[in-house]
Amino acid sequence: MFEGVLVQWIHAGVSWLLEPVLAALAALVALAVWEVGQTLGEGLGGIRRLRLSGDGQAAGRLGRRRIERADLIARVGPMLGLMGTLIPLGPGLAAMGRGELQTLAQAVTVAFDTTVMGLLVGIIGFVLGRVRRRWYDSLLDAMEAGDGRA
Repeated sequence: MFEGVLVQWIHAGVSWLLEPVLAALAALVALAVWEVGQTLGEGLGGIRRLRLSGDGQAAGRLGRRRIERADLIARVGPMLGLMGTLIPLGPGLAAMGRGELQTLAQAVTVAFDTTVMGLLVGIIGFVLGRVRRRWYDSLLDAMEAGDGRA
């Protein structure tokens, strides 16, 4: 039943995906750390400087870009974590059928680690997106009202 050329081709392709998925997840973790630093900078004075510049359009464009980046992190992190979970489980379960418990243990470890990292990145992206959305909405409302608060 699972002997066809197409099945073998798909299995080989999926097996090949593990390293790129792990690399993409590592890059996303680095991006999330970078975004945390940028958000701290926004909170410690960046938003205030934008308000003082008086350029609502520039602030809106910047805010949209930063919120979109945080949303991307929030969505893609868990997806990569799930891929990193499922990819090693196939070979791990096959190894279990052959009695290779060490291979199974390694596969399960990779699966759980990528799940946790993907969820962590997703949480960071979600929180950053919510915080930034609130800050930039307040900034733009204050700039539109012309009352100088933000």
